[in-house]
Amino acid sequence: MSDQIISVARVATDRPARYGKQLVSHLTRRLTGEWDADAATGALTLGEEGDHAELAAQDGALVMTIHAAAAALDRWEDVLGRHLVRFGAKDELVATWTRSDGTPGTTQRVDDPSHQPPT
Repeated sequence: MSDQIISVARVATDRPARYGKQLVSHLTRRLTGEWDADAATGALTLGEEGDHAELAAQDGALVMTIHAAAAALDRWEDVLGRHLVRFGAKDELVATWTRSDGTPGTTQRVDDPSHQPPT
């Protein structure tokens, strides 16, 4: 879609493939997605408006990229970031999003008072 914005979070971790697989596995309870263990990449379909996310395990980080309409970015950043941070609580993972349109992205961390457990 032409009105989509890209938002990227590069989450530092020594176990990016493990967290990527866990995140995709968890979110596919409600969304459509897949994790390719050989390539250490994954994809999620976010809703029915063409919004989607790509995940890639890189050296020292899990990179999450969301392609979504501006109105949906806060929601999708929160969904992916909140769940990942919860899974990686003992590693104190932090997801900070950077958007292609220059608007500020959100940040999820385990010590955030608005943090809620995944549903």
